[in-house]
Amino acid sequence: MGDNPERLDSEASFAALCGVSPIEHSSGRERCWRHNRGGDRQANAALHRIVYARLRFDPRTRDYFQRRTAEGKTRREIVPCLKRYVAREVFHLIRPEGTQRSGENESHGPPAASRPHARRAGPTPLGTSCR
Repeated sequence: MGDNPERLDSEASFAALCGVSPIEHSSGRERCWRHNRGGDRQANAALHRIVYARLRFDPRTRDYFQRRTAEGKTRREIVPCLKRYVAREVFHLIRPEGTQRSGENESHGPPAASRPHARRAGPTPLGTSCR
């Protein structure tokens, strides 16, 4: 990511940078998604370590894992969902809601809540299913 966190417009761009964004790989009749294998491998490895540490020690993550396992998902399907969730948390630590890109001011452009990439209200992905 470097020394310029302002270049990231959204959680999705940060997820793509870390290699945890979904990519469509559909055939003629089926719509399928896989996770991006590109991006910064060191960032992806850091997210991987965070997820596995949470699986060992965080009760919310354990509960989420058990719930998804009961739904018939495998570890291989659950871990990418958790990586995306962690990437979302890290993005908001690196670039909080109130920050703006350089050159923008309050009068030019919509407030953060009305932008499509603004953080959505509602339950966290640990309380819902992964998309």
